[in-house]
Amino acid sequence: MSQHPAIELIGIDKSFGAVHANKNINLSVAKGTIHGIIGENGAGKSTLMSILYGFYQADRGEIRVDGQSVAIKDSQAAIGHGIGMVHQHFMLVENFSVLENIMLGAEGGQLLAKGRSGARAELKRLEDEYGLEVDPDAIIEDLPVGTQQRVEILKALYRGADILILDEPTGVLTPAEADHLFKVLKVLRDQGKTVILITHKLREIMAITDDVSVMRRGEMVATRKTAETTVEELAELMVGRRVLLRVEKGEPKVGKVLLSVRNLTVKDSRGVVMVDDVSFDVREGEIVGIAGVAGNGQSELLEAIAGIRKPASGEIQLDGKPIADADPARLRELGLAHIPEDRHHMGLVLKFEEYENAVLGYHRDKRYGSGALLDLNAIRADAAEKIEKYDIRPPNPRLKTANFSGGNQQKIVVAREIERDPKALIIGQPTRGVDIGAIEFIHRRIVEMRDAGKAILLVSVELDEIRSLSDRILVMFAGKVVGEKGADASEQTLGLMMAGIAA
Repeated sequence: MSQHPAIELIGIDKSFGAVHANKNINLSVAKGTIHGIIGENGAGKSTLMSILYGFYQADRGEIRVDGQSVAIKDSQAAIGHGIGMVHQHFMLVENFSVLENIMLGAEGGQLLAKGRSGARAELKRLEDEYGLEVDPDAIIEDLPVGTQQRVEILKALYRGADILILDEPTGVLTPAEADHLFKVLKVLRDQGKTVILITHKLREIMAITDDVSVMRRGEMVATRKTAETTVEELAELMVGRRVLLRVEKGEPKVGKVLLSVRNLTVKDSRGVVMVDDVSFDVREGEIVGIAGVAGNGQSELLEAIAGIRKPASGEIQLDGKPIADADPARLRELGLAHIPEDRHHMGLVLKFEEYENAVLGYHRDKRYGSGALLDLNAIRADAAEKIEKYDIRPPNPRLKTANFSGGNQQKIVVAREIERDPKALIIGQPTRGVDIGAIEFIHRRIVEMRDAGKAILLVSVELDEIRSLSDRILVMFAGKVVGEKGADASEQTLGLMMAGIAA
């Protein structure tokens, strides 16, 4: 058996204009292993894997597969060399069957001669060999997300992949689905396949990988045997300094109810009920977390409370005042701040300069001018104060917001909303696409708001985040709140509730 590594990247260099995304990267991935690649946003992980899969061409460097130097001009060439990729956002045709998706793009040459019956037989063999059970005749849009991911893996195996790249594979999975995925990956490894796992979740790295490589600012800074490292060391390597990985907070000092939701029903644009008769309270000095797999009504709930989506029925009160009919501007006046789930579409105007986004929604405040005239000097001075307080980089209020990293864009939104000193704060995905250093900072700010007596409603698909920040946890499934747990609830308990299995 060949002793060559499955993959070797030698001196890989890639720039996009002035951005040096990969700087002389060297990486060796042993055959039959699960190799993790971690790093903050913008570290260069995705660029490196895109070069390996043929989406980008390196400016310099060499790729070797099984000891042979290869040119990977496109994804078809990558597949020809036995490299498959499972993307974070699945590449499936939703109204096709599983079998049709598996065959799609692989109908030519000798594969076409197999016909549907041959493809069905090969699919059955792969399912049996790797424990990837799925109905070949099921329509993709009818399948849960975890099963759709299995289809993506089968698609790569059907094309003869010996090396599988998975990009943030657990982002849309319940804990139970993630556990099943890990079992599948271990079976693949034990059958001689090589798996490259891109993730920002250090706990997953420790649980599943054999080796882990760390990238920082476009460079490969370390490779470790997973068994010989710790979460703390990996976090420090990613950020370049020591990072507090747990959220430090004392017991909540709970006061009166500030945010009250009663029998709330919300429909989407098609008239489908997304929030179904939901009731809960959030009191002064507490963080109430809402756990759930994305798509179970959390987004519509936040939009209804924030005045963005009109409820079909039910009541929402802020400090005793009905607000279900109020628009976002009126809600801000009443003391409700909103950090939206999608900062690009709802939190920022990317073409604006930083100082303009720093007052977005609050620009009519008297401190920023009177009437139709804005006091730009006052706005820029205020933005500069927030930049310093929130360590927003680069510290330039005149920079276009699109030119900040994801973590710094999120800090712009967080600073804008928190610095208004609201009574209540609703937060959607506070650290989505945010690196580990900024996560620590944002979590600390949220806890400070809670300790200052604010009522905080938190929605996140990151179960660790919900468990570490929340004082109480509500679980949503299929538009309903299916139960409430304390902050000490186990991941297993919450995971079963998120899947609609237990209450």
